[in-house]
Amino acid sequence: MDYDYSELLQQSQQWAQQVLDHQGLDTQVLLELLALETQTQTLDNTALESRPIIVAFMGGTGVGKSSLLNRLVGQALAKTGIERPTSREISLYYHQSHDLQNFPALLSSDTVKRLSHSNPQHKNIIWVDMPDFDSVEHANKQLVLQWLPQIDVLIYVVSPERYRDQEAWKLLLSEGQKHGWVFVFNQWDLAQPEQYQDFESQLSSAGFQNPFIFRSSCEQQSDDEFLPLLAQIESLATHHTLQILEQRTIQLKKQALKQQLQTLQAALKSVQNYPTLKQQWQQQWTQAEQTFTEGFEWKLAQQARQYAEKDAHLLTHKKALSLWDPWAQNRLDESLDQLILNADHQKLITAPLRKNLQIPRQKISAMVNSSVELNCRQALVTPGNSIHRLFLKISHVCELFLPLITMGFVGYQLFLGFYNSAETKQAYLGLDFAIHSVLFIAISWLLPYFIRKKMQPSIEKSALKGLKKGLKLANQDIRYQIDDILENLQQQQQQWLNDLSIIIDHCHETKRPKIRKPDDVARILLDGDLE
Repeated sequence: MDYDYSELLQQSQQWAQQVLDHQGLDTQVLLELLALETQTQTLDNTALESRPIIVAFMGGTGVGKSSLLNRLVGQALAKTGIERPTSREISLYYHQSHDLQNFPALLSSDTVKRLSHSNPQHKNIIWVDMPDFDSVEHANKQLVLQWLPQIDVLIYVVSPERYRDQEAWKLLLSEGQKHGWVFVFNQWDLAQPEQYQDFESQLSSAGFQNPFIFRSSCEQQSDDEFLPLLAQIESLATHHTLQILEQRTIQLKKQALKQQLQTLQAALKSVQNYPTLKQQWQQQWTQAEQTFTEGFEWKLAQQARQYAEKDAHLLTHKKALSLWDPWAQNRLDESLDQLILNADHQKLITAPLRKNLQIPRQKISAMVNSSVELNCRQALVTPGNSIHRLFLKISHVCELFLPLITMGFVGYQLFLGFYNSAETKQAYLGLDFAIHSVLFIAISWLLPYFIRKKMQPSIEKSALKGLKKGLKLANQDIRYQIDDILENLQQQQQQWLNDLSIIIDHCHETKRPKIRKPDDVARILLDGDLE
């Protein structure tokens, strides 16, 4: 399926807006993508038939662009000489039958000078005379770069003295595949053959294979190629050429969009580093938990001692427990900052991580205090462990039933003594028996009572146990919360990467411009492999 550029851009911008809302990537890159125009300025066949081709002259100062233009047009339209290096104008030369209102992009600048002509030979060509981009006026270069997207074919003019300019080659390397190119070695009558060969070599190194190079002289000579140059430019002004240009423009826009998306894709591929970050976090928090345990040891013991001294438990304690302090908050902030630093070292996107970590930073204090207080209350309500509480119940039962059993045994002995005394007519209640019976009953009650009192859980120990348990559970909750944040961010970034990969795959599924035959026109316009 050949995906339309506007459809691809719309999908890309929807994806970019979603990522931007979550601060998932560099904001500037996403804003640049969102700023692209959704609609492509493509023309139908009817509009293409009436549309002229836009041909611009580019080159350094003093290479003879204006003289060449005047020679091609057959009129002295472009100004030459010492005025050009400081000229800040874009000059348009067009046939009088064309209404430039149909080309708003060509009228968007106040620096455009428009001149019409009546030469039918150049009816389908708009000539553009550009300022010297390497002139003393820096604004000229910016004006040239601003106008480049409007140009169909660039006639790049050099001279024997200015064919190796660094500024020129920077432009060729950056714009090489974005336009159709025709090269003119001007002032050929002043050049050496070695200079022409050197120029060819430079073009080849810049990526131009078999480029069109025409030699033009200040005066007509036998080896002057001005007439073939004029014929070649006129052959470009056809419906077929404009079709190729339109299709090429769309293809180049897709390619530029794909390159921009691939840059974002490379940043998102860091999602594969999340497992390493999670492992580092686990190790880091294990050390932090030990630090918290050691740092709170004295404070927990002090808090437990206060409960023991007051002989009260938290169920009736009105003041809320406050364990988390600035020292603990600083240790937590250090751990979370180290996590962000580790994420940055792993080339991960830290903005959403910073945003998601703000909630734990703000709520950890209340969470820890709540956990510690709840577990302290539970520990004081049910002090000791299960075995301890079982022994307490047994001792309580013994304290109740042992005296009863003892009193029953003494009563039974008393009844037997009384019965025997009735038979033998002897006294049945002696002083020894009374003393021993009282002591026996007292011991049966005092022994379980003493054991129960001694086995009673310490309020201080119970409170300390609950406080430690609450702190441990709070530390685990912190770790689980951060684990969930990292897991959610990993899944989110992976989903962004998957969606972006689908869009990039659609950018690959594009048709190359249809060429009826490998003619010279196609070679000029499609010089360079765009795929």
